[in-house]
Formats: sequence, structure tokens, C-alpha cells
Amino acid sequence: MREVTAYTWVPDFAQGFVKDLRVRWALEEAGLPYTERLIDHQQKLMPEHLARQPFAQVPVYRDDEVELFESGAIVLYIAEGSPVLMPEDSAARARVMSWAFAALNSIEPHVANVTGTQLFHNEALWAAGYLDKEQQMMNGRLKRLSRWMEGREYLEAERFTAADLLMASVLRELERSGSFERFPDLAAYCERCTSRPAFSRALEAQLKVFAAAEAPAGF
Repeated sequence: MREVTAYTWVPDFAQGFVKDLRVRWALEEAGLPYTERLIDHQQKLMPEHLARQPFAQVPVYRDDEVELFESGAIVLYIAEGSPVLMPEDSAARARVMSWAFAALNSIEPHVANVTGTQLFHNEALWAAGYLDKEQQMMNGRLKRLSRWMEGREYLEAERFTAADLLMASVLRELERSGSFERFPDLAAYCERCTSRPAFSRALEAQLKVFAAAEAPAGF
């Protein structure tokens, strides 16, 4: 049986955004059942978990053949066995792989710099100047993505793939910062991806865990 390791609880701002959601979404798209292995924020620091995820994070995935960490790697592993998430043509598969890495390497770091600063450091003296610079960098990448999306429904094919799953997972963060206002086409693309029933099922599964938990002492 496939197993996804996830948190028992996170603060409100993180609920619906923890990266096990990406893995849940991929499994739902592929029609693959899975179980949850839930850990708290003390257990993530224990040797047992660090042996599976050296950076004390989630998700971790395992099945009867493999165990791996990093959400992007897990999604691509699932996609390799799913015609829903990965085309059969080798050239198209290569392009999907390229866009998957672009989502995680060319777009996500800039989105994270902006949204992370807004969430955790917005009142800091240095935040305003830093945010101006980082938003310019992020907007530059988003402009290039927007140009690519002209005339396209999805990144590299006429249909949704694992690359779109990862890109939409990254772009969702922009909903919280208002950064989509300058890129209505990307907002529409993200909505197109996240309106899929598989995303709704994955999101519901993650939020159900958090709804059943109590905030630990100190939060």
C-alpha cells in the first residue's frame, strides 16, 4: 500500500498548503489509493523520521518498491506510472519534466521569497525594500510564464499533466498575497488546474486531518 507521511497539525496559514497536498493530488489524479502516516512537530525531529527525510520535513512517500522524499520527486515518480499525469510520447514527457523543474526551480523560490516575507517578516524594518526587489524578480518570472501561456490551456500539452500540477501548486501561494492581480491569465490557469475533482479530494483529505487535531501547547 502507498503511504504518505504528513503532519497532524499546522497553523491556520499553512493549512491547505503543506506539500503533502501535491502528493495527495497526484495520487488522486492517478486513481491510486494511499494511507496516511501522521507525525507531529516533535516526531519530525526524531531519528526514525530523519532517516527517511534528512531535513525534518514532509512529505515522505513509500510503496512496495520505493521510499523517497521531496514533493516534486514524489509527484514525478507517481506520474511515471500514470498516463493521466505523463504523456506516452518521449519528447512530450521530456518537456513535461522540464516544466516540472521550472515550477520548482524557476518560479517557486521567487514566490516563496515574497510570500514568506509577507507572512513572517512584514513588520521588519528591512522588509519593504526587500519585498520591492523580490516582487520585481518574481514578476519578471511570471511575465515570462504568462507569455508562454498565451494561446495555451496547459503548459506543454492540450491536457493537464504533472507539470501543471506542480506549477499550480506553486502559483496558489499568490492568491494569498494579491500578486495575481497583475496576471489574470495565470490566475485563470491556476483556477483551471485546481478546479479538478482530484485536487478537491486531496485538499479535503489534508484539511480533514487538521480539523480533527488540536493545536499543541505553545501555538
